[in-house]
Amino acid sequence: MPTANFPLQTDFSLRRHNTLGIDAMARAYLPISSLAELKEIGADPQLSQWPRLILGGGSNLVLTQNFDGLVLHICNQGIEIVGEDADATYVRAAAGESWHSLVAWTLAQGLGGLENLSLIPGNVGAAPIQNIGAYGVEMQDRFHALTAFDFVSGELLTLGHEDCAFAYRDSIFKHRLRGRAVVIDVTFSLPKRWQANVRYGDIAQELKERGIAVPNALDVSNAVIAIRTRKLPDPAVIGNAGSFFKNPIVPIAQRDALLTQYPELVSYPQGDGGFKLAAGWLIDQCGWKGRSLGAVGMYQKQALVLVNLGGATGQDVVRLSQAVQADVMARFGVLLEPEPIFV
Repeated sequence: MPTANFPLQTDFSLRRHNTLGIDAMARAYLPISSLAELKEIGADPQLSQWPRLILGGGSNLVLTQNFDGLVLHICNQGIEIVGEDADATYVRAAAGESWHSLVAWTLAQGLGGLENLSLIPGNVGAAPIQNIGAYGVEMQDRFHALTAFDFVSGELLTLGHEDCAFAYRDSIFKHRLRGRAVVIDVTFSLPKRWQANVRYGDIAQELKERGIAVPNALDVSNAVIAIRTRKLPDPAVIGNAGSFFKNPIVPIAQRDALLTQYPELVSYPQGDGGFKLAAGWLIDQCGWKGRSLGAVGMYQKQALVLVNLGGATGQDVVRLSQAVQADVMARFGVLLEPEPIFV
């Protein structure tokens, strides 16, 4: 075991480093706080050949088995304003920063733009990988650029919006750069001509109940936090990975056929002519809300959230997710795709 230059921790439990709380073991674990450390790993003749798992907040991860390789836990910190122009203020955040801490920091500076993404678990580095989104806003809407380290070339990459190939809960980091590039920092473009995005009914209703007719960014953030707190379990209390399935997008003909059979179907038009269906509604209609299968279940307050009821393994999660997928396919002819990455 080449530990002379690296403070590796071996046979390391990852239970506290994934929000589902699965107790899988890693062959070796190493916290990373600088680019120099990544370069050293990449240049090491032994460690550079080991299987790698890049870990952030662990909120989008299902550990299906022990990991026989090196876990690199990205822990770098720092948030700063790096520039501005007539249209935007540019904020750079280190990949190891908590996502919600970044949102709170921008709001404290009087900068709007990320408020609809309040209280999403995980770290900044994972945001562009997953293209996180909530309540009518996706990370790509506020993205400017990022810096990443490429283990294959040993070079630092600077990627703009088009380079990242963003799509719904997708990016180049899930495809060509998967396993080879590590996000170091992300720069966001926050609009100077800010407008509240309250198109989602839940936000509008929450603001109405609070007596706020003309909300500012902090008002929207507080509304989102209140809604998420009511609907979603705290991972520190009940292990979960947030929304477990993507909202499926189907052609208009399929949506219309389903709407004829199920008039209460929840769907949203997309720019390409397709329709996004509410995965939570589909799962609920199949009777999975609040239902368990062994040590895992779908949350009683939100059918889209898979929860660890205590002592669950990754295989327990796989079995439940496959059972839910099978039932939704059988009833609606729609394939649900999980959001988390399975390792």
